[in-house]
Amino acid sequence: MTQMVIIGGGQAAGQAVASLRQEGFDGKIVLIGDESTLPYQRPPLSKAYLSGAVPAEKLLVRPEKFYQDRDVDVHLDTTVTAVDPDQKTVTTTEGSFDFDKLLIATGSTPRKLSIPGSDLNGIHYLRTMADVDAIRAQMTNAKRLCIVGGGYIGLEVASVAVSAGLSVDVLEMEARILQRVTTPFMSAFYHQLHEGRGVKIHTETGCSGFRGADQSVTHVQCGETEIEADLVIVGIGIMPNIQLALDAGLACDNGITVDDHCQTSHPDIYAAGDCTNHPNPILGRRLRLESVPNAMDQARTAAANMLGGDKAYAAVPWFWSDQYELKLQMLGFSADGDASVLRGNPETLQFAQFYLHDGKVVAVDAVNSPKEFMVAKQLFGHSVAADDLANPEIDLKSLLPSA
Repeated sequence: MTQMVIIGGGQAAGQAVASLRQEGFDGKIVLIGDESTLPYQRPPLSKAYLSGAVPAEKLLVRPEKFYQDRDVDVHLDTTVTAVDPDQKTVTTTEGSFDFDKLLIATGSTPRKLSIPGSDLNGIHYLRTMADVDAIRAQMTNAKRLCIVGGGYIGLEVASVAVSAGLSVDVLEMEARILQRVTTPFMSAFYHQLHEGRGVKIHTETGCSGFRGADQSVTHVQCGETEIEADLVIVGIGIMPNIQLALDAGLACDNGITVDDHCQTSHPDIYAAGDCTNHPNPILGRRLRLESVPNAMDQARTAAANMLGGDKAYAAVPWFWSDQYELKLQMLGFSADGDASVLRGNPETLQFAQFYLHDGKVVAVDAVNSPKEFMVAKQLFGHSVAADDLANPEIDLKSLLPSA
């Protein structure tokens, strides 16, 4: 009997299981995850799960019964120690598994600080459900939170924490928050938003160490100054989990190198999700994305091709971030634009910033504007007059190219 093995515990792994069965595969599926939980959604961890608005069971990509009904051999709390492409075996802490096709969906790991005091209690990283459970437990009694890193994860945590009554400081080494991922306009909007809610943002400020008492953090050191904190969350980016692939001799370059079929350098091994570096024919370059839509679409693509299909993955990247009552939806990359157009008024907390290149829509940042975002997806790559985009009296749908 043909056997498919999937390594991972996130949305790519969970979707791949579903897609294999949806594609009609009736052979054996082995799912191996190193966490104690079935594959689950990670984006809510820094948002609704951290706040307590969403329980753990709601994060599951599929409920336990789904895997039981589809005869999936699930191995949780199981670490994969080696992949042998020649023998087509996966070695784990619980034994070995043969595979006909293998999918690696190992995701990513937070970058760690290696500075004085970084081993004190009360310093956390946020990637897993267990991470957030530990943070939530400490937030109950904590008074002062310091977040190291002014990216989306850090700002999402800040919005939850300050809303829960904690004093919150955010440290960002760059000149502005979100500098690596968005424009000065959007950085300024979110800076003002957070400071208006009571968050203290320190730009051009790095973390040089931690000071503590009784093995627990009490202060964050920033060069010559200190910030009092009894809880610290570090969010300074992530690294793709590629060691298994490297050890197996698979090609890697800022992620596991795959083609548009999600196939690695070995014909029987595929990869999907945050751990991959893949070609994007629409943008004309290779990307490594940290994105749910990418993980889900790549999983569907990989599953089809593991079964002998010929499905190519090509999609415009999109992302989202929930902070306070605001939902930011992002399409494409604002850095690809040479001009920007504002539609709506940021003071109303409802607007869309379009980015054009040679007059064509290449990206959008939409705040509390889901309708505009949906139309923007259809406008992507098309020439649109800037004045028409900016005019709220003109229906965006009227700007769509005629069929």
